[in-house]
Amino acid sequence: MIERILPDGVVAAELFDDPADVELFPEEEAHIAEAVDKRRREFTSGRHCARTALAKLGFPHVPVPPGERGSPIWPPGVVGSITHCAGYRAAAVSLDVLSVGIDAEPYLPLPPGVLDAISLREERVMLAALGGDLHWDRVLFSAKESVYKAWFPLARRWLNFEDALIRIDGDGAFAASLLVSGPSVDGRMLTGFAGRWTVAGGIIATSVTVPRDPG
Repeated sequence: MIERILPDGVVAAELFDDPADVELFPEEEAHIAEAVDKRRREFTSGRHCARTALAKLGFPHVPVPPGERGSPIWPPGVVGSITHCAGYRAAAVSLDVLSVGIDAEPYLPLPPGVLDAISLREERVMLAALGGDLHWDRVLFSAKESVYKAWFPLARRWLNFEDALIRIDGDGAFAASLLVSGPSVDGRMLTGFAGRWTVAGGIIATSVTVPRDPG
C-alpha cells in the first residue's frame, strides 16, 4: 500500500498484523521496557518493518532505536520513517533522497475539536471545497504528520501544525508551504514539501520526500 505513494529510490515494508516472533535489540527494548502491550506491539512491528526495508537496501539486521523526539536513528547514509495505526505498520527508507516522512491513519473522521486544533482557516476552507465523502480532515492530519517527519531530521526543531499550510489535490497529491523559516538543505533553503496520499483497506497513508538537488 505505502509503496504506491513513494518515489523511485525509496523502499518500504508494511504489515497488517503483528508477528509473534519478532525480537528487539537491547537498545530498542530499553525504550519500551515499561510500555503497555499496545505500544509494545506497535513499536516491535514497526522495527520489524524497518529492518525488512533496510534489507532491501542491502543492510544487515541492525537496531533502529528512537532518537531525539522519537525520530528513528538509522544507519549512516540512510533516511527513513516509521508509522503505525490500528491494523497497519510500515517503514520507508532510502539512500537517494534527503528526507522521507510517512504516516498512516484509520480511515475515520477526526474526533470533535481536533480539526480546529490542527488546521489553519485556509485549510478548513479547502476541505469544505473538496467535498465528496472522503474523510478529508483525516487526510489533512496525516499529511501534516508526514511533513513533520520529513522536516525534523533536516531542521532538528519542532514544527507546529500551524507552521505549514497544506493544499490537498483530489488526485492523490498534496503540497505543504512552510510558514516559518526552513533549514538550508543541499545548498538551498527549504520552503515546502510535496507529498502523496492514498486510501485503501480502511487506512489513509501519506508520504513526503525531499529529493536531492539535481544540479
